[in-house]
Amino acid sequence: MKKLSLRTRVLTGAVAAAVLSAGTFGAMSANASAPAAAPTAATGKADTADRNLRQSTHLTVAAATKAAQAALDAAEKDGQRVSVAVVDRDGNTVVALRGDGAGPQSPGSAERKAYTAVSWNAPTSELAGRLAKAPNLKDIPGTLFLAGGTPVQAKGAPVAGVGVAGAPSGDLDEKYAAAGAAAVGR
Repeated sequence: MKKLSLRTRVLTGAVAAAVLSAGTFGAMSANASAPAAAPTAATGKADTADRNLRQSTHLTVAAATKAAQAALDAAEKDGQRVSVAVVDRDGNTVVALRGDGAGPQSPGSAERKAYTAVSWNAPTSELAGRLAKAPNLKDIPGTLFLAGGTPVQAKGAPVAGVGVAGAPSGDLDEKYAAAGAAAVGR
C-alpha cells in the first residue's frame, strides 16, 4: 500500500471530520426543528354559533388612565398623598399612579384593593364586613379587604377595579376610588 503524504492525510482527516460534523448537526437540527405531527382531530374551528366562546368587556387604557387621574386629582384636592391602581376584569394592572409623597406601601395596597373590588364586584369596605362570616377570605392571594377599592361596571358586570391607598382612612381612599370609577362614565 502506498504511503500518503502528511498534507494528504491532514486534508483527508479534515474533510472526514467536516462531513461527520455536518451529518450530526443536520440530524440534530432536523430533530429539533421538525415538530411532531399535530393530531388532526385536535385542530378545528370554533363553533360558528359561538356556543364555546365567551366575550368580555375591558376598559381601554385611555379610560383606565382617566379613572386613575380622576382619583388622584380628587385626593390631591383634599391634600392627600395617595397611590391609585386600575386593574382590568382579570385583575391585571392597566394603570398605576403614585402620587407625590405617597407612602412606599401605597402602590401595592392600591393594586390589591382594586383586584379585590373587581374580583367580588363590590366595594372593598363592604367586603371587609364579610370577613366576620368568612375569615379565610383574607387568605386569598392578592386580595386586601380594606376600604379603598371599588368596581367599575358595565351592564351590571365588573369590567375593572379602582384602588386607592395612602389616605389616613379607608373611607377617604374609597371616596377617591369612587371618583375614579365615576369618571369613566363621563
